[in-house]
Amino acid sequence: MRYFIALSYNGKNYHGWQIQPDVISVQEKLNDAVSTVFQQKIAVVGAGRTDTGVHAKQFFAHFDIDKKLEGDNVHKLNSVLPKDIVVSKVFLVDDETHARFDAKSRSYEYTIWLGRNPFLLDFSWQIHSQQLDVPLMNEAAKILLEYTDFESFSKVKTDVHTFNCTITEAKWQQNGQELTFYISANRFLRNMVRAIVGTLVDVGLGKITVTDFRAIIESKNRSNAGLSVPAKGLFLTAVVY
Repeated sequence: MRYFIALSYNGKNYHGWQIQPDVISVQEKLNDAVSTVFQQKIAVVGAGRTDTGVHAKQFFAHFDIDKKLEGDNVHKLNSVLPKDIVVSKVFLVDDETHARFDAKSRSYEYTIWLGRNPFLLDFSWQIHSQQLDVPLMNEAAKILLEYTDFESFSKVKTDVHTFNCTITEAKWQQNGQELTFYISANRFLRNMVRAIVGTLVDVGLGKITVTDFRAIIESKNRSNAGLSVPAKGLFLTAVVY
């Protein structure tokens, strides 16, 4: 039988979702919890990969087990998981349903705080004394919807076979000192959102023009794009099946 787990996590203490040698990952902690609770060796499959320090407000994983689960499995898992990983639901799905390959879209948010806020240090990129032209950043963000090849915003050393993604939403919203970037797509490349945000901030600071932003996309060259902004401001917010 195949079960899905809905969870969220604070990524501060983890080297991303995926298991890696000699570092702590969210997947490793979830594997340990599921194996402990259900008393057999179980490996979970995640909806995707989040980088070191990135957070997830909504994430899904699946696992297979040869028995029907009974009782309050949410409580059982949370009782053995670290406090910064929280399971909200465990539910039965069809045997062929896949947490990663059946996901139709994913959404991210990136939070910038204009100034200093000690309570948001772990959850935002704080820019001090900078005036950003948000309408201009939104003008540039709209251009993303016109393209599908985003090699300019991808890590250089990556194992993907294509840099094509279909972006369906890309916009900034400001609420006082909080500035949030919303982006949705069918898939994302490694480091893609953080590189896009860094380049759009360059537009907002007047370092590059909207025309330059378009040229960066068309160049398909990561070195032409802006910096990769800090991971702590990035949240995976939704996975749609």
